[in-house]
Amino acid sequence: VQLQAYGGGLVQAGGSLRLSCAASGIAFTLYAMGWYRQAPGKQRELVARMSNGGSTDYADSVKGRVTISRDNAKKTMYLRMDSLKAEDTAVYYCTVYLPGTGYNYWGQGTLVTVSS
Repeated sequence: VQLQAYGGGLVQAGGSLRLSCAASGIAFTLYAMGWYRQAPGKQRELVARMSNGGSTDYADSVKGRVTISRDNAKKTMYLRMDSLKAEDTAVYYCTVYLPGTGYNYWGQGTLVTVSS
């Protein structure tokens, strides 16, 4: 199983980025998925998640600015981020999991830096 996250980078405050995470080695449509982030000196936190049925959940800090989506045909998940703020600076990780099981896989992380 492999999750390859990419799309991070340096962006000015107010700008946008789209993160992608390509999965291989799993039956992608069966898995729920999520994006987490970890800022320096802080714990990893949930940003957004989507069930295999398409229902979504967002952290309060990103609601209205972030959209999670998936393309099952491409086995790829996305995180569109708009109106970025300095406090969004973090390493962003993608994850897929089968609810109720121990199957949970993580990508390697992609760094997002927002300059103010």
